[in-house]
Amino acid sequence: MTDAAMSELVPEPRQKPVVPMKPVGINSNLLGYIGIDTIIEQMRKKTMKTGFDFNVMVVGQIGLGKSTLVNTLFKSQVSRKSSGWNREEKIPKTVEIKAIGHVIEEGGVKMKLTVIDTPGFGDQINNENCWEPIEKYINEQYEKFLKEEVNIARKKRIPDTRVHCCLYFINPTGHSLRPLDLEFMKHLSKVVNIIPVIAKADTMTLEEKTEFKQKVRKELEVNGIEFYPQKEFDEDLEDKTENDKIRQESMPFAVVGSDKEYQVNGKRVLGRKTPWGVIEVENLSHCEFALLRDFVIRTHLQDLKEVTHNIHYETYRAKRLNENGGLPPVTIETEENHESNLIPGWLLPPPSPACCQ
Repeated sequence: MTDAAMSELVPEPRQKPVVPMKPVGINSNLLGYIGIDTIIEQMRKKTMKTGFDFNVMVVGQIGLGKSTLVNTLFKSQVSRKSSGWNREEKIPKTVEIKAIGHVIEEGGVKMKLTVIDTPGFGDQINNENCWEPIEKYINEQYEKFLKEEVNIARKKRIPDTRVHCCLYFINPTGHSLRPLDLEFMKHLSKVVNIIPVIAKADTMTLEEKTEFKQKVRKELEVNGIEFYPQKEFDEDLEDKTENDKIRQESMPFAVVGSDKEYQVNGKRVLGRKTPWGVIEVENLSHCEFALLRDFVIRTHLQDLKEVTHNIHYETYRAKRLNENGGLPPVTIETEENHESNLIPGWLLPPPSPACCQ
């Protein structure tokens, strides 16, 4: 047999597939300073220039100190006007939605804060479905954002009126949650970040407070109600460890609000004066206001905005696009819809498609 015939019988060896090289970690010390870490400073400068939006909704019966707590939280008179109610006025016959905007500046950073109050909630003889106007308002803000987002010539920064956080005020009965509490949180936890708060915690003893917090957590668990921070959204082990502690120990925050100052041991403190002394708002041995403030503003504010954008808004967006067969929603702007969506015009910044602007 010739060499040519032999070569036809013997198959040519297959070439080994090319295996991509694993990325090799570069020791920046060998190459000198690159400057990747300056992205944090770049982001800080941009935020200081543009500011950011944060929208808080407060829900609960009248007389639970909602306005006072929000004023204490942001150390400004941010909620007094929004409620538009005082003891001389009649309780609204239906749930109303009232929003008021403020710009708060600290350390060169501007926060465009909107406080959304819900006077009339839970104050009627028949409170059936009184959560519906609140859910409608929340979805209307998602709809506004979606309509701006799908515009062909959309603005550089989309005005963000979406509700990032809902503080739900629980009556400090010491017994159990009302059916209305459970019904509200069951429906609204699917569309907004709910943070349950036990109002006027100074009306309970330390033992009563601890026991009531445990009862509330148990009732929420039994009824399958997920409050913020939701377990399913923990991104890594560090998040899970931190949030588990909040979910199992801090929630619901038992708080006292006050915008009045008193002299205690030579220091000016925010507090409530009683015949037994001053209840200091920011003293952890007196109440958990400081924990709530740190949670909402100092550690989880950005996450509240991201969960709103990436989870709640995306769920709404997918549903609306699916209803339209993948096409952008087309709605007719009615006078009624326009009025229900009113937000102070001076508060609305030029919009941005990014949730963290």
